[in-house]
Amino acid sequence: MGKIHSIQSLGTVDGPGIRFVVFFQGCNLRCGCCHNPDTWDLQEGTEISAEEIVSKAERYKTYFGEQGGITLSGGEPLLQSEFAREIFSLCKERGINTCLDTSGSVWNDSIVSLLDMTDRVLLDIKYSTDEQYREYVGCDLKTPLSFLKLLQEKNVPTTLRQVIIPTLNDDEKSLNFLIDLKKTHSCVDKIELLPFKKICTVKYQTMGLPFRFESFDTPTAETMKKLQAKLK
Repeated sequence: MGKIHSIQSLGTVDGPGIRFVVFFQGCNLRCGCCHNPDTWDLQEGTEISAEEIVSKAERYKTYFGEQGGITLSGGEPLLQSEFAREIFSLCKERGINTCLDTSGSVWNDSIVSLLDMTDRVLLDIKYSTDEQYREYVGCDLKTPLSFLKLLQEKNVPTTLRQVIIPTLNDDEKSLNFLIDLKKTHSCVDKIELLPFKKICTVKYQTMGLPFRFESFDTPTAETMKKLQAKLK
């Protein structure tokens, strides 16, 4: 059994193809740009079994095609790594592709076993400096980089993802950091840049929480296009 926040049956931005996306409850980080503060508290959410999740996912298997499958997101799924492994193990038995969306900020022995069942990882590399990580995320930069090293050792296909926040990580230095990680880690075959958005502001207000990044702007389409062009 595990705790989840919600399920999206036909997701298109959480890994290759059409995905059945399970948003886990609970997160150890407090990112300034977080869109889902309602996933933070591990004591909340809905308790559900791995079998029930995979059975639900199976109903959409005809939509997955060759690339689609199930994605575990959050929150932070690594906080419930044994539950995540059980889901992926059942998926493997039923021929469902598995994808893990994570910050790479948690470590325990069961995570190694989980990665043996993982077809792809979406790894969030949020900033290029340790100072920014400590200020705006809540951990150090070394932690996700150590997780990336493990992905390299286990040869798990990896997509690096970054939310672009003007004045914080939209410069050449930050972009080159991602490019260098791709060059030095053969497991990384793709980099995805996502624009920072503030549609979550109402959610923070409803929960009575301050939204730390309310003063930051959303990057323009032109900015995103220029950054994407430099990745080619």
